[in-house]
Amino acid sequence: MRRLWLLLLFLLPPCVHAQNRPEDGGREIQIWSGGGHSVSGGTGNTGVLNLGFRYGWILTRPHGPGFLKGRFEAALDAVPVFMVFQPANTAYGFGVNPVNLKWNFATRDSLAPYLELSGGTLFTNHEVPSLASKENFTSGIALGTHFLGQKYNCSLELRYMHISNAGLSSHNPGLNTLQVRMGLGRFLPSRKSPPPK
Repeated sequence: MRRLWLLLLFLLPPCVHAQNRPEDGGREIQIWSGGGHSVSGGTGNTGVLNLGFRYGWILTRPHGPGFLKGRFEAALDAVPVFMVFQPANTAYGFGVNPVNLKWNFATRDSLAPYLELSGGTLFTNHEVPSLASKENFTSGIALGTHFLGQKYNCSLELRYMHISNAGLSSHNPGLNTLQVRMGLGRFLPSRKSPPPK
């Protein structure tokens, strides 16, 4: 996992010559990795590390006033690696985030900032937090930016994530984390309809 972070840091500088931009009807594909630590409001002394893949659909044309102008995107994340480092043990798991509502602000040169709300599920081999549940729900909010390159883009974001079993077990202390996430991806152009015969 550390090697993936180093690779993403190495690829970040070349991703600054803007050509690869979000556009109407386009799609986004991305591989990402994130990690962070627990913050107040839930279980403490806990760290997380995750790796995922994204497929997104840009649904709208740019609209909105001034600096809020942007495009709306809906995305799906598959999270095959989700590790939770807690005092009692390390829990290994996977998740699916079917709800990612993303606002891609209007592109500024080689930057495309965004704001995102997300929700999904998490399944682990040990209870998260300890003595709670192996099945949990995740929700989060993120603020980040894409560094646009000619073919690929890199992203860097700060994400607040809440993990909870939503009452599936009687013990539900919850876990709040603050994470840094980096990604490497590409915005694909809209699919053109075939020319008439």
